[in-house]
Amino acid sequence: MFESQYLQNVFENCLKRNAGEEEFIQAVSEFLGAIDLIVEKDPDIERLGIIERMIEPERLITFRVPWVDDNGKVRVNRGFRVQFNSAIGPYKGGTRFDTSVNQSIIKFLAFEQTFKNALTGLPLGGGKGGADFNPVGKSEGEIMRFCQSYMAEAYRYLGPNLDIPAGDLGVGAREIGFLFGYYRKIKNEFTGTFTGKGLSYGGSLLRPEATGYGLCYFASEMLSNLRGEDLKGKRIVISGSGNVGSNAAIKARNLGAIIVGMSDISGMISSEKGIDVELVKKLKADRKFLSKYPIDNPEVSFSEDYRNLWKVPADIAFPCATQNEINKSDAERMREGGIFMVVEGANMPCNQEAIHHFLNNNILFAPGKAANAGGVATSGLEMTQNSLHLSWSAVEVDLRLKEIMKNIYQNCYQTSVRVGKPGNLVVGANLAGFAKVYEAMKAQGII
Repeated sequence: MFESQYLQNVFENCLKRNAGEEEFIQAVSEFLGAIDLIVEKDPDIERLGIIERMIEPERLITFRVPWVDDNGKVRVNRGFRVQFNSAIGPYKGGTRFDTSVNQSIIKFLAFEQTFKNALTGLPLGGGKGGADFNPVGKSEGEIMRFCQSYMAEAYRYLGPNLDIPAGDLGVGAREIGFLFGYYRKIKNEFTGTFTGKGLSYGGSLLRPEATGYGLCYFASEMLSNLRGEDLKGKRIVISGSGNVGSNAAIKARNLGAIIVGMSDISGMISSEKGIDVELVKKLKADRKFLSKYPIDNPEVSFSEDYRNLWKVPADIAFPCATQNEINKSDAERMREGGIFMVVEGANMPCNQEAIHHFLNNNILFAPGKAANAGGVATSGLEMTQNSLHLSWSAVEVDLRLKEIMKNIYQNCYQTSVRVGKPGNLVVGANLAGFAKVYEAMKAQGII
């Protein structure tokens, strides 16, 4: 599988030690595929056990989360916090509440976060957390009690110089408020331990929009560099209509693109003339599904099969839903529909077969560890504002975000050129992130 026998041995051992953890194995496999290009040129990588240490989390925490529902029944969920690598800074990564959450998913997210954070240029390590709890359909009281129970255990492992969580799937402004409030009560201190906070208690302007906006800034830089074009007039389909997808739709529309299709768990909507993205965002703010989008003219269509989104004729795709949502069949349909560029807004939304199909058919592709780094980048800016006890304007935050995303793209692209794979951003992102973490680990000794 790998040309390097060292990497082959590392991967086989990883398979044995992490049996059944498909998402984590997938992330490691992609990473090692990039490292295979350089490992033989630097014997210190093997001598110092760099890869073995990089793919093993520094700390893996699991705990039970008991809570009481509105009927007085005790429920029990499982909570996680994976602190993967702190070589370049304190652990930083979101908190995910969803029934799909398990050890494999949280490990893969924390592993990816390590390199994503390195790419931002900010001094942040990689971590991730969450629980197999689904807030959908729960009352506000139930969500608050769950968040407080989760934090009653998780607080032990968090701190502004140790581990700084944020939101993720299932964890928005409401959940962050409950989590932070209970953390503040237990610790009896007001610190910048959380990001994604509300503006009234230390949050940053544009943090909710940052991942979606950053995705568009990355895509714009990518288009400009590889095709000499911009987003104006481009037809875009976006999977996932939550925080990332809806804000990416608004920013892309503002940059001149036409959003011709969007999806969520209820299905997908499409229109050749463009979707009302402001209405989509309002529906999501009201916690409603796209099935409630008014279909009042023949130009707008709805399908309960969200995968039909990939049949919509378009130029660019922003997959912003969840991991492995796009397989090879979807990728083939996307190519047939005219898509020439795919930029991941979610974490690993394309499986390896889909990615290979894109690359083998000259479809421009950007991995999430680079393209969706705008969220954690702005979290870093929020941490800076908290440390300085001030707030920056939306214009200032936006300018900093745009510059960070431009630098991430250029770093990935220039790295791909240096290793003889120009334009292969999968290779570029993995190697650029690896280089920074490797340098820090090497300097700090065997720990």
